[in-house]
Amino acid sequence: MTRLGHLSRRHFMTTVAAAAGSALVPRTLLAMPPQDPVVNTTQKDGRPVSRERVSWKARPFPMKQVRLGDGPCKVAMEADRQYLHSLPPDRLLHTFRINAGIPSSAQPLGGWEAPDCELRGHYAGGHYLSACALMYASTGDEDLKKNASAVVAELAKCQDALKGGYLSAFPIEFFDRLRNRERVWAPFYTIHKIMAGNLDMYLYCGNEQALDVVQKMAGWVAGYTGPLSYDHMQRILSTEFGGMGEVLSNLYAVTGREHYLEIAQRFDKKQFFDPLAAHRDELKGLHVNTHIPQVIAAARYYELTGDRRYRDIAEYFWDEVVSERSYCTGGTSNGESWNTDPGKLSTELSTNTTECCCAYNMMKLTRHLFGWSPDARLMDYYERTLFNHRLGTINPEDGTMMYYLPLAAGYWKTFGKPFDSLWCCTGTGSEEYGKLTDTIYFHDDDSLYVNLYIDSQLEWPEKNLQVKQETRFPEEQGTTITISAKAPTQFALNLRIPYWVEGGSVKINGAALPAFASPSSYLSLNRVWKTGDRIELSLPMSLHLDSMPDNENVQAAMYGPLVLAGRFDPVSKEMTSGDLEPKPADVYKVPEIVADKTKPTAWIEPDAKQPLTFHSVGQSQPLNLVPLYKVIHERYAVYWKVNNKTA
Repeated sequence: MTRLGHLSRRHFMTTVAAAAGSALVPRTLLAMPPQDPVVNTTQKDGRPVSRERVSWKARPFPMKQVRLGDGPCKVAMEADRQYLHSLPPDRLLHTFRINAGIPSSAQPLGGWEAPDCELRGHYAGGHYLSACALMYASTGDEDLKKNASAVVAELAKCQDALKGGYLSAFPIEFFDRLRNRERVWAPFYTIHKIMAGNLDMYLYCGNEQALDVVQKMAGWVAGYTGPLSYDHMQRILSTEFGGMGEVLSNLYAVTGREHYLEIAQRFDKKQFFDPLAAHRDELKGLHVNTHIPQVIAAARYYELTGDRRYRDIAEYFWDEVVSERSYCTGGTSNGESWNTDPGKLSTELSTNTTECCCAYNMMKLTRHLFGWSPDARLMDYYERTLFNHRLGTINPEDGTMMYYLPLAAGYWKTFGKPFDSLWCCTGTGSEEYGKLTDTIYFHDDDSLYVNLYIDSQLEWPEKNLQVKQETRFPEEQGTTITISAKAPTQFALNLRIPYWVEGGSVKINGAALPAFASPSSYLSLNRVWKTGDRIELSLPMSLHLDSMPDNENVQAAMYGPLVLAGRFDPVSKEMTSGDLEPKPADVYKVPEIVADKTKPTAWIEPDAKQPLTFHSVGQSQPLNLVPLYKVIHERYAVYWKVNNKTA
């Protein structure tokens, strides 16, 4: 049986066949996810400046050098692109203009962007800009870049009208309430999104005005936090503040102004960081997505300062969440919180496991850890979460997003309304599906890491070569990679061999290699590559089970990296649109499974005619199972109560 805890880095020795590589060529933001920036700060001699004290051993390619081919990722990306195009800039700007005293006749957005919502502006002035910038990098969509640039220009006008660098869609008095510890939702959370959106517009679209906006905002943050005592600031940090530490760190990395890094570290939450630094799991009772962004900030502090304590915080946190607090999908949280002691998950299945923002941010953190040490187990987790939690939480019909991915049996997926939800998870989803090109390939000076098996094409101009990956994964159990090079070039091609593979083989130009690599490692093919070289990688999938750590009779079925869901009755469009969670009037009874303890997956058999389709054997009622990401408008079950019997 496969347990998600088996992906934890600290419990296993890692075999990475390829060397990690030499020191990196200095660039401004090498370690800033999701890719190197399009604009670098340069020295007088023209060489780029790096503020990174700890460079990544493996680094991603700029997304403009990777393009998706056909497959489930392309479907998700295009649905997201359709959604971003549907959002009128004037409606996005409405509450910003009203707050700045600028007339607006646009129809207000609803949900979390409504004029009376205290979080207004988080999507319209933040996530939207990040998503458009990322989508532009991934696709070259000039219209989205134009729309987002227009929003930046109007936000700059609002900022000028508000004076002092402040920019938000809500009054500055919200921060008075925060200072006085009066009830207020999460003003710094929203400020972070707006700053990050503008910074992304600078990094990926070269928008200098956006950089000016974010620096003025940082100046306002400095003025607000500067007079506060340490203890007063710590009390303020009990209110969710998003990734303020991360965005200010990234701003320092871009500009070299050390003041920004000092401001960033004012957002260190001692009560949270100290136990992690001491390797103590005191996560029970915490709001999950308040805290994952703080660990991403810790990762940036490590990269920019070299302080090993921050790395310890990030690595211990990742290990603990993945091995003790994550479900078969890679997702974490229940009701937005960690409610139990480590490893106690079987009682946590509900209509609001698991929040999508949490999956987004755990994947973001994973990229940092992989950059420091290219461990295949990190990408095993990333793949699991991508295919099971992320691809399944966007509606391919209109690009709307989910908030929770329910794991309680018999429920269904609920998607937001295009203009009247705009949850936090709408925002991270808009970003996620705009950057699906950012992790397929990493590299160092002398090697290429193929981390994910997604149909795509990579341009590597430093090596004067192109890499084309052709696959219908996961319907196809493997991939084919073809090299095009201007001249023969030597480098190591590192192919991830996933944890779920049993067997496997590789051919180069039709000739089978006599050796392979163990699961959760990289198979390193180091040779002189030339145009026309063809690598065929076979990755056989098989059925396996993922049991709850505290109850082995509560099990999820998996096929390769894919969580299988029992597919039940269809639900109406009204049931799948608008609410945060399913609220059924009746309880849907899902059958218990009877299984042979000696053959635990024998109750499932593949359909001979349809790929990735399975049927039950010997159960009280016939069951159909498909990958969870393929379920859109039906009730489903992921975890089953299994009655094990010995034949």
